[in-house]
Amino acid sequence: MPFAHLRRFGWSAGLPALAAVVGLAGALGLPSLERRLKASAKAVATATEEGGAEPWLRITTRGRDVVVKGEAPNPELRADALARLQRLPGLRHVVGPLGLVEEASPFVWTATRAAPDRIDLSGNRPAEIGPLALATRLAPDMPPQTTLKDEATSARGAPPEFPAASAYAVEQLGALNPGGVVTLTDTILSFKGEAATIAAYDALRLALAHPPEGFSLGTIEILPPRIEDFRVAVARSADGVVLTGNVVSETARSAILARAAEIAGGLPVDDRMQTARGLGAAIDPAALMDAVFGLADLVQDGTVTFAGSRLSVSGAAIDAQAVGEIEAFVKNKRPTGVEAGALALETKPLAPYRVLVRREREIVTLSGHVPDEATRARVLASLRPRFFQERIVDKLRIAQGAPADLAAAVDAGVGGLSLLASGRVAITDRALTLVGDSLYRESAARLAADLPRKVPAGWRAEAAIKAPEGPVLTDPDSCRTLFAQAAQGSALRFAPGSVALRPEFYPVLDALATLAKTCPTLKISVAGHGDPPGAKPVAAAPAETTVVEASSDKATADPSTKPAVDAAASAAPATVPALKPTPPKPTAPKPAPSQSAPSQSAPSKPAKETSKKSSSPNPAPAKAVVAEAVPEAELPRQRATAVVDYLLKAGIPDDAVTAAGATRPAQQGIGFSLDS
Repeated sequence: MPFAHLRRFGWSAGLPALAAVVGLAGALGLPSLERRLKASAKAVATATEEGGAEPWLRITTRGRDVVVKGEAPNPELRADALARLQRLPGLRHVVGPLGLVEEASPFVWTATRAAPDRIDLSGNRPAEIGPLALATRLAPDMPPQTTLKDEATSARGAPPEFPAASAYAVEQLGALNPGGVVTLTDTILSFKGEAATIAAYDALRLALAHPPEGFSLGTIEILPPRIEDFRVAVARSADGVVLTGNVVSETARSAILARAAEIAGGLPVDDRMQTARGLGAAIDPAALMDAVFGLADLVQDGTVTFAGSRLSVSGAAIDAQAVGEIEAFVKNKRPTGVEAGALALETKPLAPYRVLVRREREIVTLSGHVPDEATRARVLASLRPRFFQERIVDKLRIAQGAPADLAAAVDAGVGGLSLLASGRVAITDRALTLVGDSLYRESAARLAADLPRKVPAGWRAEAAIKAPEGPVLTDPDSCRTLFAQAAQGSALRFAPGSVALRPEFYPVLDALATLAKTCPTLKISVAGHGDPPGAKPVAAAPAETTVVEASSDKATADPSTKPAVDAAASAAPATVPALKPTPPKPTAPKPAPSQSAPSQSAPSKPAKETSKKSSSPNPAPAKAVVAEAVPEAELPRQRATAVVDYLLKAGIPDDAVTAAGATRPAQQGIGFSLDS
């Protein structure tokens, strides 16, 4: 018994000691085993290097496990590498599948600014460029103190200049806040994110204008930075218009520059605006700029400012009445979310003295100043017979200081403007400029040469007329054939008793105008037609008179009102400045050419009534002008004259088209022939 007791005691004491010895031996030997395993695995990875390129196999160890990454050039090399790893002494597991290098179409590589100090790469990486080589290539272009995490897979199909494009991409990521992404899809670069600062946004816009050679830009979704102090200022002076502060987008900038060019009247526009977010959510950006430019239009030398949600105006108003209009607008008509700011206004003699006549599609707009109502009436009388198919909107204001012979100068300018497809006449003191588009090259050259001779003595005039380029035919036979093709077809017949062009006339007349540009040697004769026996004249539509948005030099009862008289119905006073003013639409039908044909003189009474200032905030309706019936004997000649007038306005030279004295039967309609 004593012996058995001792044996049991020996086992009880020896086994723990043995376990401790074995555990200590394992603990001391395991790190050495893991180090040998790691070294052996790295040797396997290094062996995958081919031709001096970076090894395609990348390994890390976790204890006795080997974690593998990478893409093998082919299945055989992948199988060989895995087999060599499996034979390593002390290995427990190989973790992670190994991929194969494949063709990527499209080849997509993405860089994401995951954090202020880290950029993540994903998608595809060129098979010939390893992660280490790419990181070395990108390092100089990355933001300072930024690390690179490359999770991209090797693939074929990368664009030839991938290194340059990837360096360009990570450089631009430095301008974006975390979350910014740039994606390269084949040779297309796309950007998305939020700019970190205004300077970064401007630098990024400049860089995006010059992508790497061989690459183009795809989707660009870059948000401007958000700022606390969003402000806008429009300063106007004799030197031009200066824009400062902020703008919400590049689209908004384009609209603002267009509006600034309008109020500048040909003077320079200096754009110093910076794109940013931060305008109050309750304020509509377009409505704000409508208000700012509407107020700037009433200032000749001063500044309109939006800052701290307040709208302020300082400087010299364009005339005495404008002071009241500005005060009323800032007090009562501000956009939603905008508060009234400080007003510091004065008046001084208008300098320079400006008049602007703008012709656009179906509308002619007058703005600027005239010295009195008599001059206004002369200007309107000059326009009506020349623009009988367009609506005339009068925004002229009354102010002293006009140059001598102003009405005569306007008449000279609008004479040329009436022969353009679109354009404007701008008068600044004694200088007149005609700018626009002509449908005919010879007409453009003639207008530019004649304008300086038509303005009054002591005035300067210049024209900048653009004309389309096109082929010119001088072969008489070809031109006659083309003329016959253009003139043939359905007969052009006026309504009984009318000299108004009908819609079905325009395709034929436009074809003839186009032909005259191609064949400048053609001489076209137009003959009118009479009415069938017993035909009853159609009722003449009332003429559309001028829409007046101007006011006299005397303030109205309410300084915030600005009378706007429509020819067909009375309109409410126009008080709100607008970015793109939309004149009130008349309810009267569009005028027929017969009511102011070129051979008729413009009636003076309607001009006076139209321009007459209302004595109350709600003026009475102006009387519509109705042309007298045309005598039947005069119908053929006036119909031919109306067609000739249309062709002249389409750009045919004066000597290339004439109205013939012959009268054609009603069933034959208008006749076109060539003079020998």
